[in-house]
Amino acid sequence: MSVHHRAAAALSLLLLPVVAAAQVPVQVEAVSNRAIVRQINVTGTVTSPRTAVLSTAVAGLVAELTIDEGHHVKTGDALLKLDAELAQLALERALAEVRQHKTAVADARRRFAEAEEVGTERGIARTQIESLRAEVSSDEAALVASQAAAREQQAIVERHTLKAPFAGVISERHTELGEWVNPGDGLLELVATDNLRLDFRVGQDNFVALTPKTPVEITLDALPERPVSGHIDTIVPVKDPSARTFLVRVLADTTDADGALRITPGMSARGKLNIDVGRSGVAVSRDAILRFPDGRVTVWIVDTDTGQRVVREQSVSTGFEFDGVVEIVNGLSDGDVVVVRGNETLQEGQTVSVQNGNR
Repeated sequence: MSVHHRAAAALSLLLLPVVAAAQVPVQVEAVSNRAIVRQINVTGTVTSPRTAVLSTAVAGLVAELTIDEGHHVKTGDALLKLDAELAQLALERALAEVRQHKTAVADARRRFAEAEEVGTERGIARTQIESLRAEVSSDEAALVASQAAAREQQAIVERHTLKAPFAGVISERHTELGEWVNPGDGLLELVATDNLRLDFRVGQDNFVALTPKTPVEITLDALPERPVSGHIDTIVPVKDPSARTFLVRVLADTTDADGALRITPGMSARGKLNIDVGRSGVAVSRDAILRFPDGRVTVWIVDTDTGQRVVREQSVSTGFEFDGVVEIVNGLSDGDVVVVRGNETLQEGQTVSVQNGNR
C-alpha cells in the first residue's frame, strides 16, 4: 500500500468517532418563560361529611334487626326494632283514658249548659251552676293531661324503632337479636357516602399562602390512573401542636369522561397544592436536568452557531419543581434549546441529530 493510501485510511479511522457522534439521536425542548408555581405534595384521606354512632332512646330487647354491615340505607329507614309490646299496651291504656275523659267533658258541658239554661228562676242555685262550671274546667284539664300522656306514650313506642337519620352505609354493627340494650349504647355506625371530601394535613409554613382559589391535583391510591382536580373548601386554622400542621379540606370533581369515581370514606389520597408565587421565570422539563453526587446540576444545550447541532454542558441553579418542570434560577435564558432525551452519555462538543423536529 502506498503512503498516500495509508494516510487516507488513517484519516478515515480518525473520522469514524465523529461520524458516530453525529448519529447520536436526542430529543430537545425550548426553554420557556412561564408563571412559577410552588407545588406542595401532601397525603390525606377521603372523609364523610357525616358519621354517626346510632343508639336507641329507650331500653329494651332487640326484636328485629333488618340491616347488616355494608347495607345502604335511606333517610328514615327502620334499622332496628326493640320489643315494644308493653309500651304498646301502655299506649292503648292511655288512649282509653283519653276517650274516658272526652266523655266526662261532654257530660259536664251538657249538665252545665242545662243548668245555665234553666237558671235560678227554676230553683237551681247559683252555687250549683258555678260548681258545674268548675267541673267542666276540671274535666277539660284532665282531658288535656290524658292527651299529653297519650302523646308521650306514643313517642315512647316510636322510640322503640331506630331509624336512619341520614342516607349512607352501615359501617359497623354492635348488637344482635335478643340482646338487651340501654339508651346511649352504640348499636350501629352510619357513614354518609354522598358529597365526600378529602382531608389533608399541611405544614404550618404554608398556611399564609393557601386560599380557597388554590388549585389541587388529587390522585387516589386506589385509582392512580385517574387523577382528579379539586378546590379548597375549608382551611381550618387550628394547628396540630405535635406535627405543626393544619387541616385543609378539599372538594373534588369525581366525575369525568369515564363516569363517576367509585370512592369511599377511608381511602388514602395524594394531593398537589399549586401555589402561584407571583412571579415568572424560565423552566425546563425535569428530564433535562442532570444531578451529580458532588452537587452539580447541569443541562445540555444545543448550539447551532456553527451550522451544526453541537451540544455543550451548562451548569444551572434550580428553583421550584412543578407540573413536571423545574424552574431555572441561573444558567439558561428564554428560547435556549436543551436536550431532554438521550442526554445521559453526551460529551462536550458532540454533534447530535434531533429526532422530534423541534429544531
